[in-house]
Amino acid sequence: MRTVRQARSIGVTLLSTLITIGLLTVTTSFAAETTKPFKGKEVNGGTVTHEVKDGKHILTLSKDFKVPGSPDPHWQLIDSKGTVYLLDRLKLKDDKITTSITVPAYVPDIAKVQMWCAWAVVVLGEAPFDKVVKVHAK
Repeated sequence: MRTVRQARSIGVTLLSTLITIGLLTVTTSFAAETTKPFKGKEVNGGTVTHEVKDGKHILTLSKDFKVPGSPDPHWQLIDSKGTVYLLDRLKLKDDKITTSITVPAYVPDIAKVQMWCAWAVVVLGEAPFDKVVKVHAK
């Protein structure tokens, strides 16, 4: 009887250990990734960090990011196939800034983050990731 209980106890301990290792592997695969600094006509400097929080992919501007003086700057993403995704405005009412955004589910991956002026129809600056960031792989 004891050996059966000991075998079950060892089995439960082994299973718990494997589950813990699996969870740690999944958690570390979502470590924060940061772009190179922005370069462009109006935005030079500052980076974007990608993190997973509560299962959502979040992009956040660094503290040293300088908001461009253009009239209508927006977040814009480029995926690995070159598809462009125009997202939220950077500037909101009362001079508030959208310093972070949630990546929409229809974006499969991110190669670059751009600041885009919708009024002047021009890229103000772009910041590439070293490696393409998989966000909603299909």
